[in-house]
Amino acid sequence: MRVAVTGTPGTGKTSSTDALARAESDGNVEVIHLNEHIETERLYSDVDETRDSLVADPDALAGWLDEREPGAGENADSERAEALVVESHLAHLLPADRIVVLRCQPEELERRLDERGVDERKMTENAESEAIDAILAETVERYSTENVYEIDTTDLTPVEVGKEIGRVIAGERAPSAGTVSFLEYFE
Repeated sequence: MRVAVTGTPGTGKTSSTDALARAESDGNVEVIHLNEHIETERLYSDVDETRDSLVADPDALAGWLDEREPGAGENADSERAEALVVESHLAHLLPADRIVVLRCQPEELERRLDERGVDERKMTENAESEAIDAILAETVERYSTENVYEIDTTDLTPVEVGKEIGRVIAGERAPSAGTVSFLEYFE
């Protein structure tokens, strides 16, 4: 099973999937931090000079990821993990069986991004995207609601979020798209 963990930058994707991987050290879960491979594997189509970032190529990402799926190519003889967890703010753009959208209250998101040294323009852009459910909307449009799971990370630790992702993988949590709202950010 492929599980995409997506969300606005700062919602806790990397730290919670790292916590999940530590908790699932028996090999049932493999985590791929997709953003780590975009530049090194040349999985981009352009450079956005304005944002000083690479423009990921979804087709190249999907192909690269398919090659790493247990049971594919050189991995054909490897034991299959229960779940391949793909973490990135782009993960919802790739094929997946279940999609976890991490959410965070916009003011808390701004605080987290500020701690990382993100510039004010980018912090505001990300907080507004979170308030209007931008990634959730893209995810539901692509997958409908049956395979989408929202987790509000605002008051949870990465370990707690990792456990919730584990519950999604185990089928212990019902789909929950549309259960989190931060529209009050604009009031």
